[in-house]
Amino acid sequence: MSKFKLDELDHQILEALIENARTPFTDIAKNLLVSAGTIHVRVKKMEDEGVIKGSTLSVDYNKMGYTFIAYVVLFLENSSTTQAVIEDVRKIPEVTVAHLTTGKFSILCKIRAKDTMHAKEIIFELDRIEGIKRTETSISLEEVINDKKRLMHQIFKEITF
Repeated sequence: MSKFKLDELDHQILEALIENARTPFTDIAKNLLVSAGTIHVRVKKMEDEGVIKGSTLSVDYNKMGYTFIAYVVLFLENSSTTQAVIEDVRKIPEVTVAHLTTGKFSILCKIRAKDTMHAKEIIFELDRIEGIKRTETSISLEEVINDKKRLMHQIFKEITF
């Protein structure tokens, strides 16, 4: 699979959309001194190539009462149960992210809860899933980095135009 070639204009478009995916193409075009049609064509091309995969809405879960974040690692009894465990984990809505991993544990889950009691219920629900031998939990005290732009800037430094 060959790497899709992006230029400086693509980079600027991506940066604007990462900042706010709802920015109108006309506003991006005005800021970049190109036509809205150019922005539309470039975004469509990046979507077709899979560089852009949809757009997302950021929700402030804290304002919705889900202020507790924890990371729960799942140790499986047997690797053959991995897919069934993932399917059961997917049924727990408070598990907002899960990664299949290598190393000491098999799955890393990010959970969001209202408080410690709610987190305990979620962790116990995870622990009851058939195929999980045990869990370990780390509580997030504060998210200190959540920057979607830094890696993109690094990638663009590596590209030679």
